[in-house]
Amino acid sequence: MNRSTHSLRILLSLTVLALTACGKQAAMPAAAEASTIQTVDQKVSYGIGYNMGSGLSREGAITIDQTALVAGLQDGIGGAKPRLAEADIQAAFTTAQQKATALAAAAGEKQQVAGKEYLAKNKALPGVTETATGLQYEVLVKGNGPKPKSTDTVKVHYHGTLVDGTVFDSSVQRGQPIEFSVNGVIAGWTEALQLMPMGSKWKLTIPPALGYGSRANGKIPANAVLVFEVELLGIK
Repeated sequence: MNRSTHSLRILLSLTVLALTACGKQAAMPAAAEASTIQTVDQKVSYGIGYNMGSGLSREGAITIDQTALVAGLQDGIGGAKPRLAEADIQAAFTTAQQKATALAAAAGEKQQVAGKEYLAKNKALPGVTETATGLQYEVLVKGNGPKPKSTDTVKVHYHGTLVDGTVFDSSVQRGQPIEFSVNGVIAGWTEALQLMPMGSKWKLTIPPALGYGSRANGKIPANAVLVFEVELLGIK
């Protein structure tokens, strides 16, 4: 991502927070606020703002100053001359990016240490099998149907957590199974599904190399070990 793209992302995210701050200052009841979101443009705008705000709430690199945010928003909308030089703004963005990178690296190192310890302990538990790739699995329910091939589409229920129990994704919680291609998911899933007979329910412990590796993905931090309970419901 180049600097201009990153700056745009930060600016858009900060705008959402500024709008939130303006809403709080107006002290309008929630029902009244919702009643003003009627048109398609308003609903789309709210949806974009909500999603961006939710994402920014998970970031820890910036301490938000709402007064400065609102000032920037008002000046930008009003076409006023910026109160800061462009060089100063760019330097601040660079510093924030460096801080975010450092925080992400530290979090990744922490996950790597915790993951190695978890994998070592889990491997020693009764009923846990480790494959040549490092995938660990435990059979919770033994199925007796056919096993999927890499080219098949499967229907599954799953519940995914980090090693500390944090849920990052769950079709079980949504109450809706999901269908996908066996070779269209992370390597740990692709390997495990081809070992599972239809009707099986397994607990998968997936090392980072078979998951998302050193890159973060949504609620999943870099170098995270992933723990899934997977139930194979169907094969197409």
